[in-house]
Amino acid sequence: MVNDYHMLSGLQKVAILFSVVGESLAMSLIKGLSKTEVRKIRSTVRSMGTVSFLVKKRVMEEFYFGFLAEQDETKEEGPIQPFEFLEGLNDEQMFALLDKEEPPVIAMILAQLEADKKMTVLNKLEPELKGQVLIELGSLDDIPLEGIIEVGARLKEKSTYLPRTADFSRGGAKEIADMLSDMSSNDQERYMQTLQNEDPELYAAVKVLFLTFEDIMEKFPEDQVRTLLNSIELDTLPIAFKGLDEEKINELKDMLPQKKQAMYNEDLGSKPQPKREVDNARKLFVDAVKQMEKDGAINLEDILSGGEMIE
Repeated sequence: MVNDYHMLSGLQKVAILFSVVGESLAMSLIKGLSKTEVRKIRSTVRSMGTVSFLVKKRVMEEFYFGFLAEQDETKEEGPIQPFEFLEGLNDEQMFALLDKEEPPVIAMILAQLEADKKMTVLNKLEPELKGQVLIELGSLDDIPLEGIIEVGARLKEKSTYLPRTADFSRGGAKEIADMLSDMSSNDQERYMQTLQNEDPELYAAVKVLFLTFEDIMEKFPEDQVRTLLNSIELDTLPIAFKGLDEEKINELKDMLPQKKQAMYNEDLGSKPQPKREVDNARKLFVDAVKQMEKDGAINLEDILSGGEMIE
């Protein structure tokens, strides 16, 4: 195995770049290579054997990320790093980022952190998971650098959905609730669980303001539900109703005008629907309620908190 970066020749470094990012991308980064030079690089790739993760990482920093940084002379941060975004996350955001991730991914992230922050994250893990992560930390050399880059890109995208530092540390319950409403139901559940674990007081404040389709079905007065049903496109209703019990569905259908009841498409409700489609259909109800609140027709906080309603 190639373990010593300093012993590599220039040709070997280029060969490693070719093996990691692929020949096509590598040739677009290093222009002007002759056919003879390309043949030498290919031959070197075949003859080098296994290259350690750390050596690949150093080569990528020198050639690939360093090259990209040079293309933008306005940037002064230095070589781009796949996990650079981690520097802007506080502890709560880091826990939310790693929630539901597999041990190899958690280990990959821990390897990028300073020792004190690494221990903070480790100490938050369940004992069994902590043991798995520690084992994975010793096996990072076995992960292809291509995989490291891919994971970095995925987690960077995931991090854009995390509550901002101010939201975690100084409240911002309304803003968090609004942000959660735009997430998928799986992400909503995951982030609410993280918030409940890390800041129960803020969780309670968000819970009062965080509107879900289930809240609308369970807490809204019948006349407002009736108004909502008439504002949503008819073919959307059976999809949004997926997962509700038959008694509830019949109750909701009875709130529709007779003409719409006759046109209600039972087939859409009986066929399996992608979860994404169901989430999107239910989000239309949430959006409609938010518009009602914006128009001054309702006070959402009163309804969700169970405040007394006087006609």
